[in-house]
Amino acid sequence: MNLLLVMMMGVMAGFIGALMGLGGGVVMVPTLTAILGVDIKEAVATSSLCVIATSIAGASRYVKQGITNIKLALFLNTTTVAGAVTGALLAVVAPRTLLYLALSAVLAYLSASQVITGKREEEKIEKGEFAGYEEDKLAKLFGLSDSYYDTASQVEVRYRVTRTPLGLAVSYLAGMASGLLGIGGGVLKVPIMNQVMNVPIKASIGTSKFMIGVTASASATVYFMRGLVNTFLAAPLALGVILGATLGAQIMNRIRVRYLKTLFGGVLVYFSYAMLAKFIYLTVGVALPGVRL
Repeated sequence: MNLLLVMMMGVMAGFIGALMGLGGGVVMVPTLTAILGVDIKEAVATSSLCVIATSIAGASRYVKQGITNIKLALFLNTTTVAGAVTGALLAVVAPRTLLYLALSAVLAYLSASQVITGKREEEKIEKGEFAGYEEDKLAKLFGLSDSYYDTASQVEVRYRVTRTPLGLAVSYLAGMASGLLGIGGGVLKVPIMNQVMNVPIKASIGTSKFMIGVTASASATVYFMRGLVNTFLAAPLALGVILGATLGAQIMNRIRVRYLKTLFGGVLVYFSYAMLAKFIYLTVGVALPGVRL
């Protein structure tokens, strides 16, 4: 197996993950399975370990830039960790076909949400709408509202957090997604913070990066104890992830949101297709073009 290729996959996963607040599993798992032919359970387990690396590399820079809402991250992680352990336990016994189908669905959802919300995000920043919402009781109690400086728009963005009970519930589901699919849970955390809890997308990204390391640690521990982590792949993959995440976190705040989301949505379309192709092949024996089975 070409270890340089594996490391480059890690660079791509870390870079995209840092830009969008994901663990990078949405790139690592489909790539390992579709291109290198790694079994999905092994790919998910190895990805979970590498998600910790991308979280450390990306989150540290976002904290330094003042983008991360640390209070909100700690608050939501109270349910996320429990969900991660649940998901990891389910992944060990769940049929492979269901894992492929579930990952395909998550990727398709993420692709659509990234493209649709880009323009609206910029409008809300320009009009200062994020500061116009009323905090709920939990947000006031724990002081979850915050602000950050948007380099691309050159404005200080203040926001008030809302619907925190719903955020806690979805964070549990995000944790399950992390443990079950090896994706860090950011695919759900970022949209729920942004679209439901009134947290700007860049603050959601920075906060998600801070959270996913804890989430992945919980699920990766379960996988490692069960001997599912491929350490031969994990080493070069983690190195690439750290390099990519460092670069992605460095430039994220300088790029306009709509462009990032549109590009990322297009990339995820292919990976969603690849996972769906795996599912179809395993269930009905039909091979779709463009995917290694």
